Amino acid sequence: MPFQQGSARTRQRTVLLVGMVVLLAALILAVVLASVLTHGKQDVSPRMMKWKDRGTTKNLQEVILGRCYSYIMARYPELGDKDCLKIWESLKHAFIYKNPCNITSEDYQPLMELASHPIPCNKSLFWSKTNDLAHRYTKSNQDFLTLEDTLLGYMADRVSWCGDPSAPGINYESCPKRSECESNPSSVFWKMASKMFAEAACGVVQVMLNGSVEAGAFRSSSIFGSIEIFNLNPDKVSAVHIWLMHDIGGPQSESCSGHSIKRLKSILEDRNFKIICEDNYR
Repeated sequence: MPFQQGSARTRQRTVLLVGMVVLLAALILAVVLASVLTHGKQDVSPRMMKWKDRGTTKNLQEVILGRCYSYIMARYPELGDKDCLKIWESLKHAFIYKNPCNITSEDYQPLMELASHPIPCNKSLFWSKTNDLAHRYTKSNQDFLTLEDTLLGYMADRVSWCGDPSAPGINYESCPKRSECESNPSSVFWKMASKMFAEAACGVVQVMLNGSVEAGAFRSSSIFGSIEIFNLNPDKVSAVHIWLMHDIGGPQSESCSGHSIKRLKSILEDRNFKIICEDNYR
């Protein structure tokens, strides 16, 4: 009897040990399978699209919100009713998780409506190839505003952004250049903002052009030449004052009687604008 009892206990221990080994083997197999499946998913997951321009500005949300609050609280407190959080959300929804070559004007329409504000008459300053000079001028002279001095332009100036269909929906590595696709987030944004800025202009408007550019001061392909000039309203704008500037020490490729300025004057005259042109306006 003692021998039989010992044998029974031995069999029980053997069965228990075999069961534990089987359970351990099953657990190991489950872990291995899970690892294989996880790595497989990582291998087939969609990758961020690669483009030739710089990616989305780091900390974009903080940059946009900071500029928005600075603009409406410090620079133009009369715009204090603007909702910067809603403005940021409308910008984000315009591009996040979207193919950056398929952006439309409809994507930005809510943002344009939220951030728009009136431009005082006689204060609009348009520019082409005179970025640095135009903005140094408006910074020291509060009598004029460029697009970059409006809320929309102030928030977006020198900032980049684009989305991607794959997570996290924002591409911080690269964004498309205009040469890669025209309907990219930056091009569509600035075209819409430029159109709205031109439509808001009234009274005498100023245009600062670069007379040292060899190809001509006025270019039909520029934002001013293709969008802004055709969205000025003859019923609101009484005159267009052209300032033809030359680089200090640079060539004087064109004057107010130059070939491209003649083309510009012709376009403006056809749209019934009065024109004034000055070389090197002081």
